Amino acid sequence: MEAFLVSLATVAVAEMGDRTQLLVLVLAAHYRKPWPILAGILGATLANHLAAGVIGAWFGRFLTPLVLDGTVGASMLAMALWALRQDRLDQNGTMSRGVFLTTLVAFFLAEIGDKTQIATIALAAGYQNLPAVVTGTTSGMLLANLPVVFLGRAFADRLPLQAMRYGGAALFAAIGAVFLIRALGQ
Repeated sequence: MEAFLVSLATVAVAEMGDRTQLLVLVLAAHYRKPWPILAGILGATLANHLAAGVIGAWFGRFLTPLVLDGTVGASMLAMALWALRQDRLDQNGTMSRGVFLTTLVAFFLAEIGDKTQIATIALAAGYQNLPAVVTGTTSGMLLANLPVVFLGRAFADRLPLQAMRYGGAALFAAIGAVFLIRALGQ
């Protein structure tokens, strides 16, 4: 029970003000469909944190700062490019990509190298109960993002989505550059 509660609290606190919360706000404001967004967050977090937990439990000694920084930098540059891409409408006037799939992929990529993923690795290395750690970190992620999904929907008409898209792309590119520079300096 301790592994679950510590994992839940750690990730819920670490997620506050995190870049993935900004992503959730943009998705909620853009799509205005909270349940597929929450399902996408759940799926992405489970996959990401399970992988992080396995790494922490069994392969943590292989994660060098160079590999971690390079992975984070490359994923942030990919997110910057994705943020610049506008959604297109198909012949039926609906989004060409589904809300769930968009959230799943975007959130999964944004979580790579994130502080909550690093926390999951550390927690899995510290506790010998991988299911409790992954369940706790995933629950903490949902707990932190649930209000954001519904607040994003409430403020959707007031948010400048194009400016947020460009700002998000610039932020992801800057973070990616910092991590790649750190990786090259090692």
